[in-house]
Amino acid sequence: MNEKAKINVEVFKRLLSYWKKYKLLFFITVLCTLILAFIGPIRPMLVGYMVDEYVVKSQDAQMLLFWTMSIVGLLILDGVFQFLSSYFANLFAQSIIRDIRQRLMRHILSFRMRFFDQTPIGSLVTRLISDLEAITDVFSSGVINIAGDLIALIVIVVMMLYVNWQLTLLVLVPIPLLVIATRIFARFVRKAFQQEREQVNRLNNFVQERISGMYLVQLFNRQEQEFDRFKEINDKHRQAHINAVWAYSIFFPVVELLSSLSIAVMLVWSGYIAMGYTLSEIQNLYGELFSFVLWIHMLYRPIRQLADKFNILQRGTVRAERVFDLLDRAEHIQDEGVANSCDFHCDITFERIYFAYKDEQWVLKDINLTIKDGSTIAFVGATGAGKSSIVNLLGRFYEFQKGSIRFGETDIREIELEHLRKNVAIVLQDVFLFSDTIFNNITLSDPEISRERVIEAAKQVGAHDFIMRLPGGYDYKVGERGGVLSAGQRQLIAFIRAYVYNPHILILDEATSSVDTESEEMIQSATEKLTTGRTSIIIAHRLSTIQKADVIVVLDKGEIKEMGSHQELLNLNGLYRRLYDMQFSEENEEK
Repeated sequence: MNEKAKINVEVFKRLLSYWKKYKLLFFITVLCTLILAFIGPIRPMLVGYMVDEYVVKSQDAQMLLFWTMSIVGLLILDGVFQFLSSYFANLFAQSIIRDIRQRLMRHILSFRMRFFDQTPIGSLVTRLISDLEAITDVFSSGVINIAGDLIALIVIVVMMLYVNWQLTLLVLVPIPLLVIATRIFARFVRKAFQQEREQVNRLNNFVQERISGMYLVQLFNRQEQEFDRFKEINDKHRQAHINAVWAYSIFFPVVELLSSLSIAVMLVWSGYIAMGYTLSEIQNLYGELFSFVLWIHMLYRPIRQLADKFNILQRGTVRAERVFDLLDRAEHIQDEGVANSCDFHCDITFERIYFAYKDEQWVLKDINLTIKDGSTIAFVGATGAGKSSIVNLLGRFYEFQKGSIRFGETDIREIELEHLRKNVAIVLQDVFLFSDTIFNNITLSDPEISRERVIEAAKQVGAHDFIMRLPGGYDYKVGERGGVLSAGQRQLIAFIRAYVYNPHILILDEATSSVDTESEEMIQSATEKLTTGRTSIIIAHRLSTIQKADVIVVLDKGEIKEMGSHQELLNLNGLYRRLYDMQFSEENEEK
């Protein structure tokens, strides 16, 4: 428990360090909070003075009106500073959270693909949205307000002691009970917040995955089963929130009870001492009693709010732990390369490459290969042979463990990562499109790529006609993941995207494996246009699409088994021949 508390203190200190960038907003908020801490406690004293002097003693209507209007003025002033304090506190908080969210998003964008393979998308969404919203409250209604409430409490107690120290001590008798209740409440609510955090994360992950995989859910008729699982998770999510609500529903009545107890003690004391007073002496107590009733309400309200705000701090620090844990993760690819003028019109050499996604479970083993500049090379093999892994290494989405990859004489790790990826374009089998226009999906919102350039590329690829038939043409919104387009249409858009970026090295990762025959013919034509004059690497499922490749590499279980042209490999009568005959016979059966 102590170790956990220590961790939270460190997290809290780290959160507070962000205030320095917005010092002006911070100081304005603090100033407004301090003024509020003094304005509030002054009012009961003025009310007591007004009752004593102009109600009980002189009954001066004009002065009574003057002091009444003065108190109303203080109330208006209090409201103005409440507004200013709230506005600047939230502006301060949102500015900090904006910066943290931007920093977190930039950090996530630099992560290697292995991290995303192992991390649920729902968890990242929770960090970027829900967790940061909870941290916002630490700044907007947490730290500064707690300091203001503490100062207000001190001012109230000092004024009460100044007016009547004996009565003040009696009124404060229930305070130790309130402190004990507050500690119990804070401990219980912290546990409830941790449960709530876990259940929010679990619910986000479940919803994200099921909505993304809705096709699979409906295909296998799993709607009822998945809904039952959702109900179970949703019930636990509800219970986590109910636990926190249950604590609040007990704590707040306890505070009201103790507040009433303080007033009761004050009234009993007043009645007791009044028995020995004359009528005029009793009248002298009216103003004091008025002031103390108001002070008691003002005393318990900040104490109750303090408990609530301390729990806001707890919730914020619990969420901040997860955000900072993500910010501190060194999952990004080590971009120590400085070469940004590498000439990619050169041979690509793989020398004794070993690669594994986990430990030494090698996916690629002892790969030795030279890809000639301007040539077209194809990789074939069964699923899991290591074809896509080679592509991922060239784009440095994953890091190999042994060996070297060189562009000419330059090691791939010496090349600046941004420069490398500007010169390598990949068209994947599963094309991802954003919920945006066709034009923005092609250019990826790069302002340097003009509409004329996109249209020319679309004509070269052979996709211009189908785009123009869509409502709005290039401004047609394709929906999430491009769901309103066919697989072939999405592939053609990916080809246009690669074309307008004009890469030196083009990689086609099974780009025709999931399209119909008509789309395949269009994509074959687009492939010929794209591969002309540049180094091209094709990962093929259909062997008919790579027969014109300069070199075909046959992979099996992460090793190169055969290499040569289409005809040379057929003459070898080896693995490629068996793959070709098997696929040829399947195609004949389908016909």
